[in-house]
Amino acid sequence: MSMFFSHKIMFIGGKGGVGKSTTASAITQLLSEDNKKVLLVSTDPAHNIGDIFHVRPKDTALSINTYLHLLEINPQSESKRYIEEVKTNLKGLVKATMVEEVHRQIDLASASPGADEAALFDKITSIVLEEYGSYDHIIFDTAPTGHTIRLLTLPELMNVWISGLLEKRRKVQQNYSQLLNDGEPVDDPIFDKLQERKQKFVKVRDILLDHKKTGYAFVLNAERLPILETEKAISMLEKHDMNVSTVFVNKVIPDHADGVFMENRRKNELPYLEQIKDIFRKQEIIKTPLFEHDISTKEHLKKYADTLISTHSFLNS
Repeated sequence: MSMFFSHKIMFIGGKGGVGKSTTASAITQLLSEDNKKVLLVSTDPAHNIGDIFHVRPKDTALSINTYLHLLEINPQSESKRYIEEVKTNLKGLVKATMVEEVHRQIDLASASPGADEAALFDKITSIVLEEYGSYDHIIFDTAPTGHTIRLLTLPELMNVWISGLLEKRRKVQQNYSQLLNDGEPVDDPIFDKLQERKQKFVKVRDILLDHKKTGYAFVLNAERLPILETEKAISMLEKHDMNVSTVFVNKVIPDHADGVFMENRRKNELPYLEQIKDIFRKQEIIKTPLFEHDISTKEHLKKYADTLISTHSFLNS
């Protein structure tokens, strides 16, 4: 079995339509059958995992069986919740005359680029920290590649941002103490809240950057655009010390597929498979075949999961 499956936290990314939700679901199914308690979390607005398991997950964990649980994060709902939480945290920390203006500024900020990702990452942070001890594995089925990159690089960016705010707040506090309090330190609830959030981000950042605890994988098809997109994504994540260990090559034409059309597709696919082996030399490469049917039942999913552990699926072995 792939070493990727041994990670406590797993992130599955990829271009839209390549089969990442199916792959994440298959890994979840595989591990749960091995009596591992698994939480599969979808951060993709399209939310396919419910369709795969024929259920309607919510924003709280839904039990499929003793070992398998599903959870869907709605980015828009999380963004609203996140903004309301920020407003609540500021209640009593600013003058009553300033509350309306502060809320207006927060509402404006919520519409800015990256606000949804920040809210989504805040939810992911809570899941990782709060559920870490409750599950053997937590698997994240992420949104298409661009969103995934922005999401996974947020820990570093938000840590820098909060550190900057803390430094500014510290200087304000020092000036205030010297001018109005004879140099004696004063309580600063805003500083305390910022410090609390920084510690939270530092904790989750340490987990996400621990190669033994957290694994990253991408799903792609043996086609030009998914290969290029995956190569760029892996390179970008490496700059943030997030090493992608595995790539799943999905929908590979099987040898038994017959007919002129399938033979031509196989010939077209071959150079891309060679390109994948050449480009992703650092990664474990696992291929899964193109099935003649949709992965729409539990039996289909189990069949798909079995291909993830079959010895022939390792192209670079």
